[in-house]
Amino acid sequence: MRIIIILCMSTNGTTLEGLGHGQRGVIRAVDAQCPQVQRLMTLGLVEGAEVVVAGSAIGGDPLELRLFGRGISLRREQARHFSVTPVGSGD
Repeated sequence: MRIIIILCMSTNGTTLEGLGHGQRGVIRAVDAQCPQVQRLMTLGLVEGAEVVVAGSAIGGDPLELRLFGRGISLRREQARHFSVTPVGSGD
């Protein structure tokens, strides 16, 4: 019997939280154990989706993302649940 435990996605690569202003990323994995993350997935934050960091509030939280032509805001704590591959910078 094999048991696999995932402690935190942020230890293995970049998460949405780690992207800079104007940077693009493609979501590669989602830690969907949290109900709040599951709700964000219904808005389009799913594997394969391309997102752009449009900005953040003063102090850096929440983040504003552009996704499928619309804006979504989420807390940095939630952004840690989305593993991404950076693909360049935005406009």
